[in-house]
Amino acid sequence: MTDTPLNWRAAQVKATQLLAGWQTQGEPGGAITLFDQVKTQAVVCAGLADLARHEPFTADSVVRYASMTKHIFAALALNATDNALHLDDRLGKLLPALKGQLAQVTVGQALDMTSGLPDVGETLGLLGISASTISDAQPVMAFIQSLTRLNYLPGNEITYTHTGYRLVEEALKAKGYHFNHLVQQHLARPLDVQLQAPESWFDVVPGLVPGYWHTSQGWQQTCAGLHLSASGSLTGSANAITRWMQCLLADTPPGEGVLAQLSSPRLLNQGQVSRYGLGLAQIPLGRHTLLGHGGSHYGYKTYFLLSADRRAGALLVSNREDCDSFGIILQVMAALLEETLPQRSTAIPDGIYTTVAEPYWLEVKEGNVAYLGTDEPLYQSEDSRYAVSLSAHRPMRLQWTGEAIEGEICHVQRRFLPVAAETGCLNQVQGVWYHPQYRTAFEICGNKIHIGVGPAAQTGTLSSLGNGQMLVESQDGPYFKRFCLYFRGYNVDLIANCSRILTFKREMSARV
Repeated sequence: MTDTPLNWRAAQVKATQLLAGWQTQGEPGGAITLFDQVKTQAVVCAGLADLARHEPFTADSVVRYASMTKHIFAALALNATDNALHLDDRLGKLLPALKGQLAQVTVGQALDMTSGLPDVGETLGLLGISASTISDAQPVMAFIQSLTRLNYLPGNEITYTHTGYRLVEEALKAKGYHFNHLVQQHLARPLDVQLQAPESWFDVVPGLVPGYWHTSQGWQQTCAGLHLSASGSLTGSANAITRWMQCLLADTPPGEGVLAQLSSPRLLNQGQVSRYGLGLAQIPLGRHTLLGHGGSHYGYKTYFLLSADRRAGALLVSNREDCDSFGIILQVMAALLEETLPQRSTAIPDGIYTTVAEPYWLEVKEGNVAYLGTDEPLYQSEDSRYAVSLSAHRPMRLQWTGEAIEGEICHVQRRFLPVAAETGCLNQVQGVWYHPQYRTAFEICGNKIHIGVGPAAQTGTLSSLGNGQMLVESQDGPYFKRFCLYFRGYNVDLIANCSRILTFKREMSARV
């Protein structure tokens, strides 16, 4: 069947409609570019780049690309470092300071999200360290080197984590290769664009626009303290990254061979084929399989989708936390390709569900599922029997049996039952719980949990999940955090989507 012509006009109209709400006076905004391998076919901009200066957002406004960085780092690490590392190299060989299970992870697993490496940011957050707390490179690496456990054995499932990219970047630094130098040498100068990879949120980046999130006091600027890494440090404009993506579509230097290389099938231990490659995901849309990736970084949201066979793509960058970047760019690509969007699924009843004898839970609400605290929209499968996600790094294929949710999450078969009412657990876990290695503690008072000291303390609300599990809900800046406390006698495990390796102990003087 012959492909229909690309409908650039319909895609531009859709982009304009989707960004129309950002035109309200005094709101941050963003830009969408529509492009083929040669030309930028359309640009749609809305809102402000800087609320204080009332500067409009344009395709030249510089933002943080966040995790869109990942595919660029993977491409440079594999192609611009004189074979300094290989996908089957173990991290322990490249970084001898790594201990225990972490040393067994391969470079390929670190980049394809099957490593089981706990995400360093989420792990620090569970220890009570706010995302705004400033940290430098060396202490962060020392913290990772202190870890010995993984969330699961490498290759057993898939979980999004930034730590693998940080460790591969560190391995390249040890061999004399620095990410920003690679970016300048192999991308910025050859393409004649401005790209920078700062290592701190507070480094000066020419033209960088503030990121914003909306609070009860109105729009406020965001900040993040964790040392930046090649998992999401790159900055630039919509026009700059569009130029790189045109090289990917044209299959010409410096992007020659990169799309095929980064999207090649990756296999898990049981032979399952992952749709997440090396910083590049496969996204189904009708007859098409698109390639793309998003980014989210405290007030910045980005996403791109490419149709390699049609040599066309769409990109969104924004400086507002509330941007549904994936939903927007998927609709734009559907208009461009004249494809029908997948139907949302409401086949699974709303509620909170947990596994038996494991600390895993999910909540279904209005066609969305939060698995271990991370949200995904659900869609109908082609045969309408299942509710599925489109995410390559959080794949789901679930079915409601009438009494349970059964199916596959992150390439693992699981069965979830509705949460049964339980009141006894909360009374039994009151008091102080501490982590001896990291010299930190939290206290449970009534249905509240307090983590941290003084004005930096975070307070969360507890609710029962049954079977010795308590759900914690708290706020850290623009992010709503949810994780599970899994009590086992005098120990409690802290379970979040990307970090499941912390165990706190009961203080012997704790109330019973």
